[in-house]
Amino acid sequence: MQAPELDVTEWFNTDTPLTLDNLKGRVVVIEAFQMLCPGCVLHGIPLAQSIQRTFPEEKVAVIGLHTVFEHHNAMTPVSLQAFLQEYRITFPVGVDKQGAGPLPNTMSRFGMRGTPSLVLLDQAGQIVAHHLGQVSELQLGSEIGSLLTQEVVSTKCGTVTVDQSECKPGSCNV
Repeated sequence: MQAPELDVTEWFNTDTPLTLDNLKGRVVVIEAFQMLCPGCVLHGIPLAQSIQRTFPEEKVAVIGLHTVFEHHNAMTPVSLQAFLQEYRITFPVGVDKQGAGPLPNTMSRFGMRGTPSLVLLDQAGQIVAHHLGQVSELQLGSEIGSLLTQEVVSTKCGTVTVDQSECKPGSCNV
C-alpha cells in the first residue's frame, strides 16, 4: 500500500519541511512517539537513533512523528524542543496535525493504534511493515537490509521494486 503523505504542522531538526514524495529512492523509517510515553523514551526513540547511526543517510531516512493524542497541555512545541535537546535527537521530527477526532491526522491515516509505532517504507514509498510497541533492533535491521538489496524501477504503469538477489547476469525477475 502506498503511504499517505505526512500532515505536519511544524518541523524540528530540518531546515525544510519533509515530504514522503521527496524521500522516494530511500528506505524511510517513521517513528511515532509522545514525550510522556515510557515505551517511546525507553525503546522507540533509542531504536530510531540507532538506525540513524547505523545506516547511511542517503539510503535510509529516519523521521520522528510527534503524535499527541493525550496530555495536550503538556506536549507543546516548546516542550518538544527541550525534549529533543535533552535526549539528543537529531533526526527530523514533525508535529502531527491534530484531526477532527481523537487521533492526529497522520496517525489516523497510517492506522496507528498507539505509541511507540514504527512504519517502514520501501524506496517506492510503499508501506512494508507496521509495528506497535517494542521492536527488535535485529529484526528491524534485517528488514531494512533486505529493502536495501532491492532496486526501484520506474515503468509506464508506475514504480516496481526489484529484488537484486533475484538478478542474473543480464536480467532481473520482477
